[in-house]
Amino acid sequence: MKKSNELIHEDSPYLQQHAHNPVNWMAWNAAAFEKAKNENKLIFLSIGYSTCHWCHVMERETFEDEVSASLLNANYVSIKVDREEMPDVDKYYQDIHYLLTKRSGGWPLSMIMTPDQKVIFAATYLPPLSANGRMGFRDLVTFIKDKFHNEFEEIQKSAKSIEDAIKYFEHSFEQKEHIDKSVIDVFVANVKASFDDVYKGIGTAPKFPHASTFNTLIDIYKQTGSLEALYMSEDAIEAMASGGIFDQIEGGFYRYSVDAAWVIPHFEKMLYTNAELIEVCAKLYGVSPKPLFKETFERCIEAMDERFLKEGLYLSASDADSEGDEGKYFVFKYQEAKEWLLNHGFDDNEAEVVLAYFSITKAGNFEDGLSNPCINIESPKPPKIEEAFKLLKELRQGIAYPFIDTKVLTSWNALMVTALFEAGKIEKCYTAKAQNVLDTLCARLHVKGVLYHQLVLGGTLKVEALLEDYAFLIEALIIASNEIDEKKYLELAVLLSDEAMVKFYTNGIWYLSDKAFKAKAPLEDSSYKSAMAVMIKNIFELSKLNHDNALHVKATMMLENVAGSLKKYPHAYPEAIKSVLLYM
Repeated sequence: MKKSNELIHEDSPYLQQHAHNPVNWMAWNAAAFEKAKNENKLIFLSIGYSTCHWCHVMERETFEDEVSASLLNANYVSIKVDREEMPDVDKYYQDIHYLLTKRSGGWPLSMIMTPDQKVIFAATYLPPLSANGRMGFRDLVTFIKDKFHNEFEEIQKSAKSIEDAIKYFEHSFEQKEHIDKSVIDVFVANVKASFDDVYKGIGTAPKFPHASTFNTLIDIYKQTGSLEALYMSEDAIEAMASGGIFDQIEGGFYRYSVDAAWVIPHFEKMLYTNAELIEVCAKLYGVSPKPLFKETFERCIEAMDERFLKEGLYLSASDADSEGDEGKYFVFKYQEAKEWLLNHGFDDNEAEVVLAYFSITKAGNFEDGLSNPCINIESPKPPKIEEAFKLLKELRQGIAYPFIDTKVLTSWNALMVTALFEAGKIEKCYTAKAQNVLDTLCARLHVKGVLYHQLVLGGTLKVEALLEDYAFLIEALIIASNEIDEKKYLELAVLLSDEAMVKFYTNGIWYLSDKAFKAKAPLEDSSYKSAMAVMIKNIFELSKLNHDNALHVKATMMLENVAGSLKKYPHAYPEAIKSVLLYM
């Protein structure tokens, strides 16, 4: 029988993945921190999520390594956190990682702390053995353990200096400034400066969709007529929808592209990525009705429904790996794909047209001569395209579909509701779908007056809602109240907005949660749009709908409290720019 650790009692699929590691993992709770203090042991904190490729790699290489595990078990209290279950904890330590390394973090995030939770070391992925001048996990945890026992004062001094830097960061306030719509022109100019004119999109490899940026650019075009804002949005979405970051066979966007040309993705599919891009594609089709935009959002919705929709709500994510190999399910061998088409009714010429169109070649564009499908714009669209989709999808079934995380997150489902309402402006059937998901979400996760952050199917409601759950759900409720003639949606939006301000807004600062452990809410959009920015926008919108001038003044004050950053780096805050565009 497999040995298990304390994570065996947790609901989180990510924590369950680590429940049989030889590491004596504990969940983030008072008992773990009490144990560290009582035994005077360092704390090793590892943060990740269930569909994270490099989390799997570190688990295989390090956490299943008996030597590494024995070093941790003898000298550390080891704590595992699911970043999707506790995004507030993750954000706090990601900020510390940036403060210490001056580099953005990621997952797995690895932190070492003193028994009283003072950080002394931060990193991301750590291999077990030292190599190429980089200290491996075994040597690192041994080195820090020896320092802790033999040079305690030095460790304490280091921990104190880091703690002081964190406190300075936490308590740094911006000067309140006036802000006006002149920031919109700066936003467009700054996005243009980072726009890739060759391959389209923003930045270089690794290349992320930046959905909230293009969403805001479309709103800017709608209000100001800025063709530059429209053209950047069109070019980027066309490139992504035709590229390898979009699953050309089954639909749905992967999380990001590892190259600048959108050819090879990191093969995770996240609900939030698809929700935000569905909204952008539908909104873009509304102002620029190119068939590609409509086809893309429809195929995305179909893909999310097929793989993620369970019991009326959407699951959170699917993995990049199949049968231990990244992308294995999604890529094709040229000869195998050709033979499959030939054996199912395609003649040689028809098969070649299909393979050329999807860039499935003998040389391949991925590892080992394999091909990740992306549209070759120089090849004609196959006449039997629907049949090709069906057959190539059937060919994939010889490989197991990647693991799907069974968490239902309130925040990400609310993003999907908003996206479906936007799609409903093009095709009415999506409005009914949006309403059904919203009603189910409220029934299942707003129980006896308490809003919850997540539900693991088959589990119980435990984690209460965070700022992002309130912000994104209120946004969806406001949209529902505009699209459907039912008062209940606006009434619940007002109720939750009042709750959110009490729970998360203190002395001019928004926090990600109302727990004892407090992390400041960021204004910048990162993996998905800023909950703080959405909350400010919600308050503006509710003030307008309810003719509440006092609420408008409060929202204006909230925006002006962050105006310094907004004016200096507007491109980092696209969701906040919407409030300036719409309400200032």
